[in-house]
Amino acid sequence: MQYRSIIRILGLLIAIFSISMVPPAFVAYWYKDGAGVPFLLSFVLCVFIGFLIWYPNRQHKAELKVRDGFLIVALFWIVLGAAGAMPFLLASNLQLSLASAMFEAFSGLTTTGATVLTGIEFLPKAILYYRAQLQWLGGMGIIVLAVAILPMLGVGGMQLYRAETPGPVKDNKMTPRIADTAKHLWYIYLALTLSCTLAFFLAGMNWFDAICHAFATIAIGGFSTYDASVGHFQSPLINGICVVFLLLSAVNFPLHFAAIRGKSVSTYFRDPEFKAFLAIQATIIFICFATLLSTNVYSSAGEAFDQAAFQAVSIGTTAGFTTANFSAWPLFLPILLMFSSFIGGCAGSTGGGLKVVRVLLLFLQGKRELNRLIHPRAVYAIKLGRRQVADRIVEAVWGFFAAYALVFLVIMLLLLLTGLDNITAFTATAACLNNLGPGLGEVAANFGSIPDASKWLLVAAMVFGRLEVFTLLVLFTPAFWKD
Repeated sequence: MQYRSIIRILGLLIAIFSISMVPPAFVAYWYKDGAGVPFLLSFVLCVFIGFLIWYPNRQHKAELKVRDGFLIVALFWIVLGAAGAMPFLLASNLQLSLASAMFEAFSGLTTTGATVLTGIEFLPKAILYYRAQLQWLGGMGIIVLAVAILPMLGVGGMQLYRAETPGPVKDNKMTPRIADTAKHLWYIYLALTLSCTLAFFLAGMNWFDAICHAFATIAIGGFSTYDASVGHFQSPLINGICVVFLLLSAVNFPLHFAAIRGKSVSTYFRDPEFKAFLAIQATIIFICFATLLSTNVYSSAGEAFDQAAFQAVSIGTTAGFTTANFSAWPLFLPILLMFSSFIGGCAGSTGGGLKVVRVLLLFLQGKRELNRLIHPRAVYAIKLGRRQVADRIVEAVWGFFAAYALVFLVIMLLLLLTGLDNITAFTATAACLNNLGPGLGEVAANFGSIPDASKWLLVAAMVFGRLEVFTLLVLFTPAFWKD
């Protein structure tokens, strides 16, 4: 294990992360809200800490191996989450405990969108912008961004990319060089962000709200500048724009790249995961719409469809934006929406959850086993579209599902131990492990009232979810640390 090389890289990345403190300081200066000092102090501290870590190890530039990649990815998210909490701790008007500040920072960086804050619209603009920026940076994974510059620092990036990028098949690259891959992903990410910002502005948001909500939408994060979230604007047009960009962001980004390169929309519809994703979203929207219409929750069919489509897509893609108190809907719907977040977005997207392709493979494997019961001697192959899926991939998906279920169960039981009730513990675990945000029960509005012990557990759940369980869980195996 190249420990000193890993420490050197962490020092560099902490120093690079300090740059993220500069834009909020400018926002504070622009709006004269007096909240710039915490960001300037955080900038200085990050630079200083990064230099202290990097300088003694500056000569160690060994090539990273796969095990090194896993360790540095895990350490990167943990260390940067802690660094990201500095402004929340230093801001005198927030008065957050260490657990609450860490919860807010990790929730932003992992694009979970759960918050401990209330009276959000009355907070300084710099704080609101910083929360959105954390989600935007975390959306595609800061590691993928760093991969584009790590080669210049004398470090190969493929190991990091394979450890960080979501999806069951991590050996494929869109371009021969990993730096080019990361850059293409970020070009698409930037284009979507700019388009979303402009669309929100033209729909009636001011520039500040448009930028913050675009950051959170493309990252599928869910942080808003208002307690009422997107519901504050009372605009079906804004709701529709948000739904469209959430769906685009929940699609596999390499698929976007392939469609752009091939200049053909048909590329999307040849992808089995994309078709399954659209079918799942359409089904959930229809069920929500039909239930709201039949129970007369809303006075018109148009309003019922608007609310059903927004909540279904927002929760289903793990964004967590809301336009209504969906926990007050007929109980069937909140539970359905919470379970839809377990599926989440496509692999290689900014969404959370198990990912559509994994759920699709689990379904196909279950179907194959049923067929084997009827025809024991027959040979059945699992196919995604026209491509046959190797059994090792199916086994890996089952392994992931088992690990995911184990982590979910352990965290939920520990939350019950801290004093949370059944519904709150279950939905809080689902909300954080799926990087969703809102839950039900005591955490329907925010997570501020739960004990600090619960917040620390949920921070762990966010990191497990963002790193897709295995990347973090592998560090707890004795074999990982053996040479």
